[in-house]
Amino acid sequence: MQVKGVTKRFGVRVAVDNLSFDVNRGEIVGFLGPNGSGKTTTMRMLTSYYTPDIGSIAINGMDTQENDIVTREAIGYLPENNPLYEDMLVSEYLAFVAELRGLSGADRRRNLDLTVEETGIQEVFYRPIYELSKGYHQRVGLAQAILHRPSVLVLDEPTEGLDPNQRITIRDLIRHLGGERTVLLSTHVMQEVENTCERVLVISRGKLVANSPVQDLLQQALELRRVYLEVEGNGIESGLAEIAGITEILSEGIEDGRKRYRLSVTADAEPRPEIFQMAKENDWVLWELHEERPRLEDVFHDLTAESVATGDDS
Repeated sequence: MQVKGVTKRFGVRVAVDNLSFDVNRGEIVGFLGPNGSGKTTTMRMLTSYYTPDIGSIAINGMDTQENDIVTREAIGYLPENNPLYEDMLVSEYLAFVAELRGLSGADRRRNLDLTVEETGIQEVFYRPIYELSKGYHQRVGLAQAILHRPSVLVLDEPTEGLDPNQRITIRDLIRHLGGERTVLLSTHVMQEVENTCERVLVISRGKLVANSPVQDLLQQALELRRVYLEVEGNGIESGLAEIAGITEILSEGIEDGRKRYRLSVTADAEPRPEIFQMAKENDWVLWELHEERPRLEDVFHDLTAESVATGDDS
């Protein structure tokens, strides 16, 4: 999958702005962005629902505008709302999808057998879809996406609404499906990115702001250290400003005379002993002093802090 210099406008609003990235075969890549960042618009262009105003998209080396039908056939898509025909049996629904995909004869039987086995839906194959749990709904959605054996999978929030056990099951399934396929995974759940993806693309206000291996972003998270302080006393902020390694002092309000602060700290600093000593020397009453483990969410927030939501996830 190659995206080169893609721009998409809706009237005067630029939803996607000169976007470029590649996703290689066999790679599972997370695609992240806040509401209004251009993420959904990008996914709709990848699946040929929209066409770029500027730039090009290639699937398996073929331009999506010049080879529309062929590139659509190469993609399996699981949209966020996972629309299924609830009154059908699972078997009827997949047979219907197979017909839409033009599958017949031995290919159809082989693909159905492989798909049912890969997604683990054997025990619900002859049940109505409306009876299925949320987890099995997602499995059936994945089944329709891979039934025609596509080389590229585009998955939009595949674990949304699942309980923790179901998330683990679907996560394992996605990793299995990504063995020989290109997978672009859109999600708001950072744990899914950490546990499923090899690389992360972050889009903000239509522009790509990060394209890094997950481990690199996790390392970056370690540099976003935060120390939380709740204290009573005088001259607190001026005292904290003298401590080496504290780069930002953010007041989080006062409650019952106790002042709360969030301190940004450099990666190699350890200011807590000095804060404790300063509290003793200045007769501060120290109610709380702790460091929170940095998370991938903190990196995401820093990368997209300037993004402005527009009311729809464009």
